[in-house]
Amino acid sequence: MSKIIGVIGGDGIGPEVLTEGLKVLDAAGVELDTVSYDLGGDRYLRDATVLTDAIVQEWRGLDALYLGAVGTPDVPPGVIERGLLLRMRFELDLYVNRRPFHAPDDSFDFEVIRENTEGSYAGEGGFLRKNTPAEIATQGSVNTRFGVERCIRYAFDLARSRPGRHLTLVHKTNVLTFAGDLWQRTFNEVATEYTDVATAYNHVDAACIYFVQDPKSYDVIVTDNLFGDILTDLGGAVSGGIGLAASANLNPDRTGPSMFEPVHGSAPDIVGTGKANPIAAILSAAMMAEFLGEASAASRIREACAEVKNHQGTTTEIGDAIAERV
Repeated sequence: MSKIIGVIGGDGIGPEVLTEGLKVLDAAGVELDTVSYDLGGDRYLRDATVLTDAIVQEWRGLDALYLGAVGTPDVPPGVIERGLLLRMRFELDLYVNRRPFHAPDDSFDFEVIRENTEGSYAGEGGFLRKNTPAEIATQGSVNTRFGVERCIRYAFDLARSRPGRHLTLVHKTNVLTFAGDLWQRTFNEVATEYTDVATAYNHVDAACIYFVQDPKSYDVIVTDNLFGDILTDLGGAVSGGIGLAASANLNPDRTGPSMFEPVHGSAPDIVGTGKANPIAAILSAAMMAEFLGEASAASRIREACAEVKNHQGTTTEIGDAIAERV
């Protein structure tokens, strides 16, 4: 049965890489009906639209969302990020951000599970005496037992399904003694229900070192929103580049559609040049296919991406090479 997905090409190279992802999904035999949405920085500059209530309501009836990239230099920081990306996560309860990392030489294979709807990105804070010499800005971090526990449980379930059966909590408990304490206590309590999964803890600064020096020591990592955002960009860098980094913003309870997107940005400097690497978007499409019940197609797409990871060519040529192999 055909699935219905919303396609948000967005800005910059977003539409270019999504075209290749959809091409590969079709070649793999994944039956999809698509609905396109004109959203992002360019749309905002045209008519000030970021995201409407009507569109959010329409999304609730879809099976998944597929996003290319959003953001343009002419839009002030935070307008699209908070008004579109974060609102999608909050409104659709996409509380798990899942990002896999695999070394080009197969020396490591780990995943980062990032809590996606709380922490520093929840929006707590504000200004006092703005634009004066006495200005004050506050930015809080929201951490609830409910939000932390459901993310940690997802990470334990994922670790249990992998050969390594190992889960590392990453935080900064020695300084963030309130949020960190909640994360550590919850992690320890949930761990008692997963005695077949080995556990560890790293401070986030130490994890940054280990990502570079010894990434093979990791299997699954669970962390908060801000730390996960930073760590996963580093994960992309050590696993072949951000052009290979895929991600899924998941609603594991399936009370709404999940959203799949490459980690890279809109890269306005290379739009239309054919230089954009579509593999991150294609691997994100594979994650979407698997979430929609197309595990065989997802596996074939990942294998094809591995075969052409060193392929030289344009955006379209790389997409064609992967499509031919699936």
